[in-house]
Amino acid sequence: MRFSLRALPPGVPVCRPPLARLVVLVAVACAHIGAQAQTEDAPLPLKPTPRLADGIGQAQLDAAPIFLMGEQISGRPDLETVVEGQAEMRKPGTVIKADRLEYYAPDDQARATGHVRINRNGNVFEGPALELKVEAFEGTFESPTYRFLQNDAHGDASKAVFLDESRTVVHNATYTTCRRKPGPDWLPDWVLKAANIEFDSGEDVGIAHGAYLTFKEVPILPVPAISFPLSDKRKSGVMPPTFGADNVNGTELSVPYYWNIAPNRDATLTPTVMSARGVDMGTEFRYLEPTYSGVLRANYMPSDKLRSADRWGASLNQTGSLATGMGNVAYSLNLNRVSDDNYWSDFNANGALKSRTLANDMVATWAYGGATVMARSLAWQTLQQSTSVIVPPYNLSELQVSRSQLNDQGLDWSVVGDFSQFSSDKSLTGQPNTQRMYGLAQISRPFITPEGYITPKLQLHTAAYQFDSPLANGTQSADSTVPTFSLDSGLVFERDTDWRGRALVQTLEPRIFYVRTPYRNQSYLPNYDTGASDFNFASIFTENAYVGHDKISDNNLVTFGLTTRLIDASTGEQLARFGVAQRYRFEDQRVTLNSTASPALAGWSDVMLGAGVNLSPQWAVDSTVQYNPLTAQSTRSTVGARYTPAPYRVFNAAYRFQRDVSEQLDFSWQWPLNDLWGDRGESLGAGRGLGEGRYYAVGRLNYSMNDSRLVDTLLGVEYDAGCWLARVVVGRVQTSTTSSTESIKFELEFVGFARVGVSPLQTLKSNISRYQNLREASGSNSRFSNYD
Repeated sequence: MRFSLRALPPGVPVCRPPLARLVVLVAVACAHIGAQAQTEDAPLPLKPTPRLADGIGQAQLDAAPIFLMGEQISGRPDLETVVEGQAEMRKPGTVIKADRLEYYAPDDQARATGHVRINRNGNVFEGPALELKVEAFEGTFESPTYRFLQNDAHGDASKAVFLDESRTVVHNATYTTCRRKPGPDWLPDWVLKAANIEFDSGEDVGIAHGAYLTFKEVPILPVPAISFPLSDKRKSGVMPPTFGADNVNGTELSVPYYWNIAPNRDATLTPTVMSARGVDMGTEFRYLEPTYSGVLRANYMPSDKLRSADRWGASLNQTGSLATGMGNVAYSLNLNRVSDDNYWSDFNANGALKSRTLANDMVATWAYGGATVMARSLAWQTLQQSTSVIVPPYNLSELQVSRSQLNDQGLDWSVVGDFSQFSSDKSLTGQPNTQRMYGLAQISRPFITPEGYITPKLQLHTAAYQFDSPLANGTQSADSTVPTFSLDSGLVFERDTDWRGRALVQTLEPRIFYVRTPYRNQSYLPNYDTGASDFNFASIFTENAYVGHDKISDNNLVTFGLTTRLIDASTGEQLARFGVAQRYRFEDQRVTLNSTASPALAGWSDVMLGAGVNLSPQWAVDSTVQYNPLTAQSTRSTVGARYTPAPYRVFNAAYRFQRDVSEQLDFSWQWPLNDLWGDRGESLGAGRGLGEGRYYAVGRLNYSMNDSRLVDTLLGVEYDAGCWLARVVVGRVQTSTTSSTESIKFELEFVGFARVGVSPLQTLKSNISRYQNLREASGSNSRFSNYD
């Protein structure tokens, strides 16, 4: 039977059904009469929505009725109501079920006994007896068990006290995310036991007092107070400690504190004790504002025992924009600084600060229409060591103005003017510092049709230098002007074909690229920002063999290329690509980067061969070979393959060869070891693994065939127990020909609660292509996913 208690608006007929009749039907009739009366006064428009509203407004809650249902109902209207036999009370967001339910309307007091179950927005409590003020949601629940919607965690307590609609305190409580299994002797693998736990569903956080964490019935983490998440929402609090060890810093213990300052700002404070060094204080501050965002990181170690000095490092990365009346100004900051020259080797795991050259780069760009103005300041901190001195990069101050236009009466053109000042340690660079001005003008006329294209292009590059000390020939100034003409053309042919019954489109794409740059003597010019382009399929079709503005290579050559692709006719997916390209140089190249570099000779260049095959989702192969037809040998080769037959199964292999430089083999993998005994499991979706009780092998091996030894080694095992994960990873990195760094990372992840140990996840993601985490945040559940 069903009974609705509510205050009706003025003018709406009152309908009170007899207690002995079926109240369900009468309640529907009453609702119809009330709706009809409201419609006559002011029609209510319907508003379509693709889904039910997960949140309920306060006005709706205040106006919503309370529904009572059961096998037998007795009482006095507007006073008390007693429901017996499958009793049920409903209001938006709350469902109470029990054997017997009493509701006293004047005090809004409900009392339930016998198999009591309360569902509050998907969070469920069950027990023998409940007393509750329904609207205020204040009351007590005796000996409850509970389960939470967002992370499927559950537990039991001697008593639960509902403080309001969001906060609940449970006494003598337990908490775990381990799935309950049949049998009276079942015990969770891990459980948090506490004198009391406060659950705040508004903040999605739990706070336990007098708690300790038990794993396999062994207490492992006693804590006077600890907070933990009830969902993926960020929260402030002490995070679980992490442990680690390596052969430089010794044993490490970190206890991070996370501070959720605001929805767009947070900070993590991480004190770390290193047995061989001392205490390091680390912090990371992240912010996301309407016009700028960034990350600030800093570390400070007073009195490092190994170096007998204070050590520190800091970095700032920020991007932003400023709106003006004429266009926008965008800027970026990349600032990095450390205390001493040994910081990169002593703290080589510290993100951006592990390099020997630390950039301090500030860039501001103003764009309006097709014009752009860019200002830049770049200063380097070079960490020099007596045993290994490196040439420092140049500090740079730069101002650049550019203007470009596409399809200006069929023409594409651009003009760039740049002023730069380069400075560094002349005793190490071996050349003077300078002020340089360069200009670059380009104009092209593309002719494009569906079957092909042809693009003639003219380019003029000019540069002028003012040195702070004379060159070898005695001059303190120099200039250079170099014109370039290029002609790029290509065709596209298509034909229908098939492969194993699969409809395909095959293309044939010939391409011819000609470039003519006359020789201009630049041998007397120092080199500040120019380097040789990598010889690949992209650079073989460019005008200049160098990147930068100090050297412009002389060219009189033509490049021939041919590419064919296999494309799925129904989806447009590229299944395979094969390409070949080769240059023919009509004259010897005379401009080189320096006096020791060998110029390119007239005649045919090396042949570039490339292939990429993805005929099935499981296999992917990509290769590039630079072949010298004169010696009939490969100058450089890269061959990579990936096999991913199913989720959480990937094997990567690569071979990299550069003649007279290096030859390496690289393997990485993630694979379920249970496959070895025929237990393949079942994919539970992204970030859910393949089921409980499974081991996964992870690792990477990088082997130098020149040195006949492993350069990088990473070996580990992951175990998925369902409600907890274990990871152990050992690594070895060769830092020089005579030294290496070894480390071991071990982590226990109690799913939905905390992690203990040093997480190797970032190491695995950066070393294993297509690595999949066994547990990823899956987003918030709706209250309708646990609907009564």
